[in-house]
Amino acid sequence: MILHAHGGWFNWGSAKSFRHLVGHIARSARAKAFVPDYRLAPEHPFPAALDDVHACYLGIVESGARSIALTGDSAGGNLALVLLALVSARSFKSHRAVGAVVLSPVTDLAMKGSSWESRGTADPLFVRDQAEELVGAYLNGRARADPAASPLHGDLAGLPPVRVHVGDDEVLLDDSMRYVERADAAGVDAKVDVWEGMVHGFLGNVGRLEAADAALALVGAFLSGQLTSSRRA
Repeated sequence: MILHAHGGWFNWGSAKSFRHLVGHIARSARAKAFVPDYRLAPEHPFPAALDDVHACYLGIVESGARSIALTGDSAGGNLALVLLALVSARSFKSHRAVGAVVLSPVTDLAMKGSSWESRGTADPLFVRDQAEELVGAYLNGRARADPAASPLHGDLAGLPPVRVHVGDDEVLLDDSMRYVERADAAGVDAKVDVWEGMVHGFLGNVGRLEAADAALALVGAFLSGQLTSSRRA
């Protein structure tokens, strides 16, 4: 089973609107998938979204799923990585996730990555002022460096394998690069694929962009491998 947290900067998006993307991921991984309709800011600020995806994970465990992988895109990548740390705790024992794939994740809500400036012209989707407003609505006064809000600042030791895909022309490029650097330093099997010339959300163009097709194949192969090896174990 795959649990996918959808994107939308914590303020918009829905399970239905990301069904197409998640359907491609599930088919490529030869697995079932579930997309939580988690509560959104500003009406439901942090930690409502995290609480919801965590509750859904526990529900999947209770349903009898033997192996669970996490995926997420953008803000959903943030939620997937924070959830990965939560369910990698020793208390979960046999119910830990087998790995995660995140697409252009938001890992640092302090927004200190240099790509906010270096990719600001190339990225047509986000500007810093817009993102600052959305993050403020989500956090509602909570610290931006709280590991439950910014997975970059968490304890990454002991996590299962993580794969990250991000476009080279994204303002979120550094969020991906710095997370993988920290995870690798903590001994995690973490790797990032940077797709030249691609902007945020490029994987949604499966069938129209060669990079999207290639990235999907890598995502599916990794998830299938993790889920299969876990079932055999």
